[in-house]
Amino acid sequence: MSSPAPTLTAASPRLVSLDALRGFDMFWILGGDAAIVALGDMLPMAPTKFLAGQFEHQAWAGLAFYDLIFPLFVFIAGISTVFSLERMKARLGTAGAVKRVLQRGTLLLALGIFYNGGLTRAWPDVRLLGVLPRIALVYTATGLLFCFFKPRALAVVTTVILGGYWALMTFVPIRDLQLEKTVLAARLGTDKPTLEQAHQLFDATTARVTGKFEPGYNLSNHLDFAYLGGRKYDTYWDPEGLLSTLPAIATCLLGVFAGLLLRRTDLDDTKKLRALIVSGLALLALGWMWHLEFPVVKKIWTSSYVLVAGGWSLLLLSTFYWIVDIKRWRAWCQPFVWVGMNPITLYVISGLVGYRAMANRLAGGDVRAWFNTTFNPGTGAFMISCVSLALMLALARFLHRRELFLRL
Repeated sequence: MSSPAPTLTAASPRLVSLDALRGFDMFWILGGDAAIVALGDMLPMAPTKFLAGQFEHQAWAGLAFYDLIFPLFVFIAGISTVFSLERMKARLGTAGAVKRVLQRGTLLLALGIFYNGGLTRAWPDVRLLGVLPRIALVYTATGLLFCFFKPRALAVVTTVILGGYWALMTFVPIRDLQLEKTVLAARLGTDKPTLEQAHQLFDATTARVTGKFEPGYNLSNHLDFAYLGGRKYDTYWDPEGLLSTLPAIATCLLGVFAGLLLRRTDLDDTKKLRALIVSGLALLALGWMWHLEFPVVKKIWTSSYVLVAGGWSLLLLSTFYWIVDIKRWRAWCQPFVWVGMNPITLYVISGLVGYRAMANRLAGGDVRAWFNTTFNPGTGAFMISCVSLALMLALARFLHRRELFLRL
């Protein structure tokens, strides 16, 4: 549970920029997003409304800043895999590293199901997949690949995953049925179609189509509906579903390539930085070109989405690497480092206890109402969001100062 915290000094071999970037990413998940949205409601002007809009997921195709949060974390996990598994292989050998990967993946998967509610409800109302389960599956697959394949082979694997996923989604026939409530309601003649009715209609549909990428009308969503047991986040399918886990592995492998670059001793910092920036811009260009044929969609983690999100992840990494590890301007990022050293712990606590729920206990009710009536409407919600963030950061700082880090 506990291990020594890295010192933020020039002698430290740890990439402080990686901890800071991970903390920056988690900051928005753990309450920063709500603060920005509340700011947009409190000050409904064009700039703040635009900023708030960037902290809402795109309904389907396209990309907002908030759609980068999850793939950025997966990308960072790939970078960390390089450093952690190299040390593990040197200490325990390949067999020991494989065992550790499988153990950690299993624990993350179990923790994810627990985070989703565990067995509080009876089957089939138990969600098996989600954010932590996807991280578990992706980490396990990437870790095993890293243990057995060299970088060139990993590049081939990544290309095959992205191209193969596109081919499956484009050419495999699916039933000519959109799994969407209004569509199903019209087909079934009822305002509230049940899952049983949806399955009956699905099984009875004999017409087939190909090349569909719409909500509930694509191979990934149809496979979830047919084969993914338990509760699905979007009723009929899951944004962290079965087939879309494959391209998420490619996202993690992009992080592995970045980690391999950063680990190299034959390149100086300037060359590493240049390679990160050029690679990021190249992935962005390729991804948006592919978008014209295979749309950028987070909810089915399309191959074009992998490239675009990977491009932005590389550019963010290069920015943090230049500021934090090359220029060594570190005082500003200490709160991000606190969060980045304990991301899973802070995330699970957020789901089980809720920093916002605690903030409401401290500053809700009449206090919130006073802010709304004394200042702009919406000021109370913004204040609650700030208190929530302060509680989260206080806990992160406490854990960091006590050198308490959850190591699965």
